[in-house]
Amino acid sequence: MVSIAVPPVEASDIQAMILRPRPSPYKGVHFVLRIDDAAQGREMLRRIIPYIAPAVDWWVPSIPAWMGIAFSYHGLKAIGLPKASLDSFPEEFRQGMAARAADLNDVGDNSPTNWEYPFGTANMHIGLSIFSRDDQSLEAVLEQARQSHRSLPQISVIYRLKVNEFPDGRNPFGFKDGLHNPHIEGSGVDPPPGYAPTVKAGEFIMGYPDELGQTATNPEPEVLRRNGTFIAFRKFHTRVAAFRKYLHEQASSLEEEELIAAKMVGRWRSGAPLALAPEHDDPELGADPNRNNDFSYANDMKGLKCPFSAHIRRVNPRDALKDDLVAVNLHHILRRANNFGSPLPEGIMEDDGVERGGVFLLICAHLKRQFEFLQKQWVTDGDFINHGREQDPIVGNNEGDGIFTIPKRPVRRRLHGLPRFVAVRGGEYLFMPGIRALKWLAALDNKG
Repeated sequence: MVSIAVPPVEASDIQAMILRPRPSPYKGVHFVLRIDDAAQGREMLRRIIPYIAPAVDWWVPSIPAWMGIAFSYHGLKAIGLPKASLDSFPEEFRQGMAARAADLNDVGDNSPTNWEYPFGTANMHIGLSIFSRDDQSLEAVLEQARQSHRSLPQISVIYRLKVNEFPDGRNPFGFKDGLHNPHIEGSGVDPPPGYAPTVKAGEFIMGYPDELGQTATNPEPEVLRRNGTFIAFRKFHTRVAAFRKYLHEQASSLEEEELIAAKMVGRWRSGAPLALAPEHDDPELGADPNRNNDFSYANDMKGLKCPFSAHIRRVNPRDALKDDLVAVNLHHILRRANNFGSPLPEGIMEDDGVERGGVFLLICAHLKRQFEFLQKQWVTDGDFINHGREQDPIVGNNEGDGIFTIPKRPVRRRLHGLPRFVAVRGGEYLFMPGIRALKWLAALDNKG
């Protein structure tokens, strides 16, 4: 068989966040800006473009930190993008995440009526994210960001959230985080074992063929969409005490608590996958990037190792649906996650009132086919695994009536009364342009 060379993506024109993971350890800040004057918005953009990190320079030592920028529909309108271009964006982006809450199962406590300001409002124009390895480097780039809107009174910072890595790279629930993302064809990085098959670049970056062999034709013009992508921005509050308390109520020992927690997630807290370590944790496996993703569900089609409804199996079924009509390769997303707040001290089972959780930047070229499908079908609807109304046990919108099934011989175990362990506190759809597109936006006149 003759191998066909895959041309590389234009890393120098793609914002770093899309192709490269954040540094580890990291310090970071997310900002939301509002633009009240289009000319000042474009001037701010001209000032900040030199500090936007392209993916090609991710590992250059001279860069103390990196900055990424993305726009909501209302933000693009606020800087003067012509109506014809605005209208060429997909409907879901133009409507915004809050308007699609019912489809996304953002109801009840997760409803946009409970989101923090400015999420879900027309005032959320620009998302600005800055990451660094240490506080000193972060402060240097923060000063560059401040300079970008100094003397521009019609540019307002209306939201700010500091994020940082928790000890040992764990998430607020204590599980090792950020272990798997799809590998992008032509990205210039060799994936560790277990990341195959490679996914077409057009699934995540516009201007390249996707898994259907199609190249995006919107938004218009081509210079605007080339090397750009969409981001589903989600802020979650994690109810860690409720998680611990529920495990304690369902188990007869600490060992059983850990097993149930692993069954819900699909991995042990160390990162070791149940598919490879079904009975006991294996910290060496969890810490080994060459092994902790090198697995499939082909020999676990009854879910005896990793339950069908486990979080990582629902959001990434791998080969578990190979005999189904669902094309898994059409529903991948890139996941960039970071934490805010501080860990809940070990052993505490009552909420301490501290806001802690995660910010997720979910990257895809097709919001409806990727993020919205995953949220509406795989996270929320259990029919695809013959589990009816059973939702994802970790990020599902359970309201004290959740169910989680653990296949087991001779009789399965079914847990009832799952509360909501993760509450949505904000979200929006953003468009992250390429570097050339940013310059094109900054050069817009005010006639459009």
